[in-house]
Amino acid sequence: MNASAQTASLPPSFDESGATLGRARPAGTTGLVEIRGVFKSYGAHEVLHDISLTVEPGRVVALLGRSGSGKSTLLRAINHLETIDRGEITIDGEFIGYEIRGDRLHELPEKKVLQRRTRVGMVFQNFNLFPHLTALENIAEAPIALRREGREAAQERALRLLERVGLSDRAGHYPRQLSGGQQQRVAIARALALEPDVLLFDEPTSALDPELVGEVLDVIRDLARSGTTLIIVTHEIGFAAEVADHVVFLDHGRVVEEGQPRQVLRSPRHPRTQEFLDKVL
Repeated sequence: MNASAQTASLPPSFDESGATLGRARPAGTTGLVEIRGVFKSYGAHEVLHDISLTVEPGRVVALLGRSGSGKSTLLRAINHLETIDRGEITIDGEFIGYEIRGDRLHELPEKKVLQRRTRVGMVFQNFNLFPHLTALENIAEAPIALRREGREAAQERALRLLERVGLSDRAGHYPRQLSGGQQQRVAIARALALEPDVLLFDEPTSALDPELVGEVLDVIRDLARSGTTLIIVTHEIGFAAEVADHVVFLDHGRVVEEGQPRQVLRSPRHPRTQEFLDKVL
């Protein structure tokens, strides 16, 4: 699709490409992410080249690759923080930034995009907490603002989420009063506040001191067991091997190799994957 245009033609069916567009999901499950033929460029620089990937509900996918390989751009495209030039990305068959009318895609107004984006929680590298709000208020803000939830109910949920990430005693603290690991755990709780179908993590430990990494990874381990669809950009190879159902290695905007963690991380088939692992392990 052309991100700058108001409409774009729908691409042809991917029935023979190996994508699982027509695969039936277990009843009652949500969080199916389908990425089909995605391209993205910044000027003459192509960042994503023909990316196709299906993440089944409740699965955990780790995106690996060197800096500049397109991992974060792909992650941001899933919830329409980045537009794409061609291709499709849907959550349970629904576009975040577009809607189908007839055989055309029409760009949605920002208000509707924000509403649809509530289905996809995202945790950034640098926390992105509101500095003037307490931990409790940071978590409760989105349900109040986007779902018109009552303040009392939103704050009760925020307290439960703080307890879930081990920070029930930090509800009244401001971000500046929290360690980096604590701030990231608040950010995870905030992403959970809207009960999303999919959670995206963009190198959630990269801004942390080494001694704080473990406390954040412990929270993500718990989420990986919860049945929520997780897509994680990470350089923590051991962590990816432990929690991921599927590993995808990107290089220069292309999927070079993907498969089960045991195969990709222990016996990679592509020399670029092996070269990357030799440098980070």
